[in-house]
Amino acid sequence: MSTLEETRVIATPKRWAALAVLMLPVLLVSIDNTVLSFALPHIARDLLPSAAAQLWIVDAYPLVLAGLLVAMGNLGDRFGRRRMLMIGSVGFGVVSIFAAFAPDATWLIAARVLLGFFGAMLMPSTLSLLRTIFTDRRERRLAIAIWATGFSAGAAIGPIVGGLLLENFWWGSTFLVAVPVLLPLLILAPILVKESKDPAPGPFDLPSILLSMAALAPIVYAIKSFATEGLGVLPVVLVLVGVTAGVLFVRRLLRRENPMLDMKLFRVPAFSGAVVVNLVSVFSLVGFLYFLTQHLQLVLGMAPFDAAMALVPGTVVIIVAGLVVVPLVRRIRPGFIMAGGLALSLGAYASIAIIGADATIVSLIVAFCVLSAGIGAAETLSNDLIISSVPAAKAGAASGVSETAYEIGAVLGTAVLGSILAASYRTSIVIPDGVGAAEATAARETLGGAVEVSSALPGDLGDALLASARHAFDSGVVTTSWVAVALMAVAITVTLVTLRKIRA
Repeated sequence: MSTLEETRVIATPKRWAALAVLMLPVLLVSIDNTVLSFALPHIARDLLPSAAAQLWIVDAYPLVLAGLLVAMGNLGDRFGRRRMLMIGSVGFGVVSIFAAFAPDATWLIAARVLLGFFGAMLMPSTLSLLRTIFTDRRERRLAIAIWATGFSAGAAIGPIVGGLLLENFWWGSTFLVAVPVLLPLLILAPILVKESKDPAPGPFDLPSILLSMAALAPIVYAIKSFATEGLGVLPVVLVLVGVTAGVLFVRRLLRRENPMLDMKLFRVPAFSGAVVVNLVSVFSLVGFLYFLTQHLQLVLGMAPFDAAMALVPGTVVIIVAGLVVVPLVRRIRPGFIMAGGLALSLGAYASIAIIGADATIVSLIVAFCVLSAGIGAAETLSNDLIISSVPAAKAGAASGVSETAYEIGAVLGTAVLGSILAASYRTSIVIPDGVGAAEATAARETLGGAVEVSSALPGDLGDALLASARHAFDSGVVTTSWVAVALMAVAITVTLVTLRKIRA
């Protein structure tokens, strides 16, 4: 056997072992995006957050994550991607412990903010390291397929993990899962993953980082404010601030010789179209999980463990679809496959909108499986197109864009669909006579609050309030689903226009 052949035989297992190690933070960050779906009813009962605070508990993490991903990817290119991975892992683990024992909603929101900060160090490092570990395009496509499948599956596994833990422990246990996941990473990453960085990185651009945060946060907050308080001066002002900051952010990057993020990449159809698919796919998945997990527990009355098991088929479908699409793309153009994946998401939401309050456990499982098949296929190909569109030296920044799309999708999935659902619920619920003012306010805030209030009321009065709350929630789900159908239709059109000519 030649030296070259020996090197290939020895090196290949090590590359795949490195991929296995890098999958740990991928699973952790994606699980953390959705694990609160099941814990949310328990947090609502223990901490009694307002409707706005409840949404912030979910969204504070992906919001900060999204705002910092490109910046952290740039820092990884400059100072070392493995180094950023290690720092982020330590910080993420420590803050997870603080989050687990949060005494109130404010503390928990603050912990979620810090988790987003350290989580932003993890994700760009994993994908950009894959770009340098797997130099062969076919190997890299399979590695990215596994990476993307892990991310999508992790988002679906989050509620399952939450359900299993909540069956036996308190809601804080959903945060402690980070500790056993990160310990193997801290031990094995220095052994299996080589350090890599950009030999000629662009300057660290603090004003651009601040502008990116100023563009995203006000708009998301405006959506939440509109949902909880209606149209007013504040939401309009926040949108104007966000749009202005976004325009300044883009102009600043276009004028710099070596920008933190090369905005010209968005002129490449393969890159920009794939970013849109990333965003919309996660939007679809997280938005669906947001109301599905609440419906299973609070409307159908399922125990956390049983509700978690109902999501297992969809999780398996995501994994299978993400891997099956790798050989399929050699025969069918990726744009058509991704548009087909989004069409499956559209179909899943349409079925929920049509069935409405008559949805059964079986119909919900089938709808989630259909949506999962589309997400698994679309995410694999979109990430491959994004990371392959840039030189290896700039993989960190490109990875940051990819994961920023993920996190913005996660934020908007709950901010847009969750806010529409909350607003519809609030206007539809009918409070029976005899319910006190304080109890009525809590019941109008969230379905979890209504369930908690109804359990303390006399039999018939509690049953009437619970029935009204569940009907209002299902009515909101129908409205939300039709909005999602319209958004999916727009995304399919964009995908076909930008990616129809792209070949694998």
